[in-house]
Amino acid sequence: MPPPRHPYFRGLSPTLHISHRGGSLLAPENTLAAFRMAVERYHTQVLETDVHLTRDGELIVAHDSTLERCTNGVGNIADHTLAELQRLDAGHGFTPDGGRTFPFRGQDVRMPSLRELLRAFPGMRFNIEVKPDVPGIEDAFFQVLREEGALERACVGSELDSVGERLVRVMPDACHFYPRDALAAFVLSVRAGEPPPEDSHYTVLDMPLYFGDVRLVDEALLRAADARGKWINVWTVDDPQEMRQLVTEGVGGIMTDRPDLLRQVLDAR
Repeated sequence: MPPPRHPYFRGLSPTLHISHRGGSLLAPENTLAAFRMAVERYHTQVLETDVHLTRDGELIVAHDSTLERCTNGVGNIADHTLAELQRLDAGHGFTPDGGRTFPFRGQDVRMPSLRELLRAFPGMRFNIEVKPDVPGIEDAFFQVLREEGALERACVGSELDSVGERLVRVMPDACHFYPRDALAAFVLSVRAGEPPPEDSHYTVLDMPLYFGDVRLVDEALLRAADARGKWINVWTVDDPQEMRQLVTEGVGGIMTDRPDLLRQVLDAR
């Protein structure tokens, strides 16, 4: 009998609707505008996002370490204070039509802090990646989650194994997703027909659907994860046909930049 699911999953069942950065093909990624659209219009169940540490020790919601792609700012996030970052236009770079129009530019779309995001959606579950490997970021992250009462509704982690391990150390009871090397060891073991390494620290496999042309999610992987009480979320899936196949296979969750299409697929079940 598989071990019980982490309390994070209480009341949830496959397949979860997860909005990647809030739905970055529909609205400026990692902004309250995108997150609100995902929650209010497409009834997403989980908001996926990323955080960086500012120069004054605050946590801000952003994927890139630099500002140029998504804002009208320049340079590194780590070189700016929270106040400086929140003066930037976070809708500046978003275009739904290849650069012909920029509908969110100049519309007072800002980069939210992690505190602001958690407070804006007090009942929502989150999947949060801690991006940079900088000293103390795990402590700052834990402090915000604890003070905002969000520890039980956040699945946390990092692509970097060193950061993932530090997150486990400071918040051992939280829901953690596998970092890169530990995830690869699990997946490669199953593909080789061998038992994956036992690791009670990590509960969720947040993973790509493909590695090159190889589809990583298959019956064997889903069975191995389920037998060990693990949960698989697949990123980033924007094709409705692929979504439908994953739902049929029973994958735990689908992360998408098109929460509108995923909602159509799930509602049609």
